[in-house]
Amino acid sequence: MNTRFLTWVTFVAVNGGLLFGLNMAGISGAVDGIKGDFALTDSGLGTVAALLTIGCLIGALFTGNFTERYGRKNVMITTAVLYIISALGCAVASSSLMLIAFRLLSGLAVGATSVVAPMYISEISPAKKRGRLVSFNQFAITIGIVLAYIFDYFLVGLGPNNWRYMLSVPAVFGFIYLIFLVLKFPESPRWLLAHGRKEDAVKVLASLGGQKLVDEELPEMEIALSAESKKDKMKISELFRGKTGIIVLIGTLIAAFQQITGINAVIMFAPNIFQAAGSAKVDSLMMSMIVGMVNFLMTIFALWLVDKKGRKTLLLWGAVGMIASLLYLTVEFARPVQNGTGVLIALLVYISFFAASFAPVMWVIISEIYPNRIKGVAMSFSTAVSWLCTFLTVYFAPVIQGTLGLQYLFGIFGFFSVVAFIFVKIWIPETKGKTLEQIEIDLGLLKP
Repeated sequence: MNTRFLTWVTFVAVNGGLLFGLNMAGISGAVDGIKGDFALTDSGLGTVAALLTIGCLIGALFTGNFTERYGRKNVMITTAVLYIISALGCAVASSSLMLIAFRLLSGLAVGATSVVAPMYISEISPAKKRGRLVSFNQFAITIGIVLAYIFDYFLVGLGPNNWRYMLSVPAVFGFIYLIFLVLKFPESPRWLLAHGRKEDAVKVLASLGGQKLVDEELPEMEIALSAESKKDKMKISELFRGKTGIIVLIGTLIAAFQQITGINAVIMFAPNIFQAAGSAKVDSLMMSMIVGMVNFLMTIFALWLVDKKGRKTLLLWGAVGMIASLLYLTVEFARPVQNGTGVLIALLVYISFFAASFAPVMWVIISEIYPNRIKGVAMSFSTAVSWLCTFLTVYFAPVIQGTLGLQYLFGIFGFFSVVAFIFVKIWIPETKGKTLEQIEIDLGLLKP
């Protein structure tokens, strides 16, 4: 098996995830500067931070159709260009409206990446490695978050315009991503086969895993595509009825739970949370770097476990750890004075369990359980719902913090974590070690 080329292709694909993380967390150190320069209220600040997620929702919603029509690779190239333009636009924004417009553009790229990257990796990966390789996208997101915190920490001392430098960082990485994509980077073999380009699909499979991968994957891919070709052209209504509707509902709910348990509010507003617990501005940025680093390290742990212990086990243990830490944070912020060290430890525990479970496993599951015929549109729908939940979470987080207090915010996240645990226990199937076609058979979507 040509593991070197498979590693290279995965590395290039997950650079979109790196930019995802940079864009999501990069604003955390820029919040005060933006709020001061444009005289924003808490609600206005929530709008600037959360409008990126509306762009993500729109990008995710339409990306599935574009990936089916134009291919996964071309969509990735488009996102790289959008990352560059949006970052430079944010850096030179002269008004809050201009900043919001370019944050929306950035969101389009992030939303598209959140669909196409796990989809692409799941389609080029051997079954035994798929969980780990798809999880590398989340791993890259955590690297992007860490880098965003590091850049924010070192750029905070550059004066009143420091936030502009912080928001321009993704342009550099977007340019590197674009170069990688236009070099030796193949199209998805499943997309090629679905578009009548069998010879090209065989070449890609052979380059990724040799003749063994061709012999293992190609027959099942052809059977699945043949079965799908006999069906009528997919209608959007198909996503919401019958067995397919149940599978789409399961995938969409796990995508929603990944967000309404609070992760992006914690990532974006970590410095503010630490300041509320009594830390100074620079100290809070340092603590945020620690949060980002733990997020990064625990994702490595998930990469090791996802194909060993399975998807469902990781989700259940992750929910338990998140519930415990959020309960502590709820109690701690209900007190007049907080224990700064306790808050840091609890947030690290929360991040650790999330990073080792819901963060990567959600993307693995929705890239696996949807059949190829509806995968693009179904992943777009589920991911769009996820981004809608992200928007609501990020928009209301500073509002709830400012009006009710952080104890209520963490209490809400804790409640949703309990519901997520129950949902996973009852509804999430185990997909470890199965080919995509085997998963379709197990779910009753394809006859053996």
